[in-house]
Amino acid sequence: MIPLQTTRLPWMTEDIAMFRDAARRFIEGELAPHCERWRKQGFVDREVWRKVGEMGMLLPELAEEWGGAGGNLAHQLVMVEELGRTEVPVSTSVHTIAAHYILDYGTDEQKRRWLPKMARGELLAGIAMTEPDAGSDLQGIRTRAVREGDGYVINGAKTFITNGATAHLLVVVVRTSAEKGGKGLSLIVLETEGLAGFRVGRILDKIGQKGSDTAELFFDDVRVPAANLLGGAEGQAFAQLMSQLPYERMLLAVLAIAVIERALELTLDYTKARKAFGQTVFDFQNTRHKLAECATTAHVMRVFVNDCIQRLLDGRLDATAAYMAKSWCSEQQCKVLDECLQFFGGYGYMSEYPIARLWADARVQKIYGGTNEIMKELIARAL
Repeated sequence: MIPLQTTRLPWMTEDIAMFRDAARRFIEGELAPHCERWRKQGFVDREVWRKVGEMGMLLPELAEEWGGAGGNLAHQLVMVEELGRTEVPVSTSVHTIAAHYILDYGTDEQKRRWLPKMARGELLAGIAMTEPDAGSDLQGIRTRAVREGDGYVINGAKTFITNGATAHLLVVVVRTSAEKGGKGLSLIVLETEGLAGFRVGRILDKIGQKGSDTAELFFDDVRVPAANLLGGAEGQAFAQLMSQLPYERMLLAVLAIAVIERALELTLDYTKARKAFGQTVFDFQNTRHKLAECATTAHVMRVFVNDCIQRLLDGRLDATAAYMAKSWCSEQQCKVLDECLQFFGGYGYMSEYPIARLWADARVQKIYGGTNEIMKELIARAL
């Protein structure tokens, strides 16, 4: 696929270009060859995170004093793109979101304690938010943290937790008071190694993203120091979570465009080589027109996403635009992947073909990070 020209924005620096090239070479050479094994075992080996950290690519946006490479959010978004296009299931997205909760709301002591280890890959992070009866509606969270002396005792259960089985550190959304709605919610950080009362349940069998572990977590009288509370006071979780939404939504939008562009490359190569009825599949008018539509969608999305990245870096990306980016880009991702898969015929339904895996992996993009229905409702409120 010949890349269409887009406006060069200020965030597209020479440093970003060099980082992208280094990330692509590292991912393709050191990570991608192991994807099949990770898909079969259902998780990425913990030592892989150390390797990514050693390259300065795990949390490149953090300042050097916190163990990062002194970059900005664009470096992390580029990393997410490059991982997405190669199907590497190293979920830096969740890891970086957890890191930014600590960066923005942690004390200096908390930041010194956790961020450098997270940047080096010594601590792998997850976010324990979703519960069996509470998904997009955080007000339904039941996991309780009760203050006892100089600590908290946590009881409850979480599900659909990315990195849940392999994480060493969790940012847990808990209810610290009986107040209704989001006012009673707080964020508490847990280091899970040898933590009494903490238990990983099943690694869940998903229809896609097979190499990324998604697990059930259980907390039975788990005791943690009160010093692990983020923000210095209880009841701040809802505001803390909401303030990070523009960045979180962009992580999903960036992944969507990266996957679409890769799917188009695969489909163009296949249709130009595959013969049917005496000509290539690409020679059929329907094929050319459908792929022209997909290419147009990809181009429009790339322009939109690039602009949103610039606005994010400038501090101008409002929540509504971020909701639009998440919902629209994930919708288009699923539509384009479905169109592309169709041209592969039966081969497109075989998991050994990348297009099949990309198609299955895409479906959850409309669910996690806040369902698209919730995103549209939030957009409508701003109209």
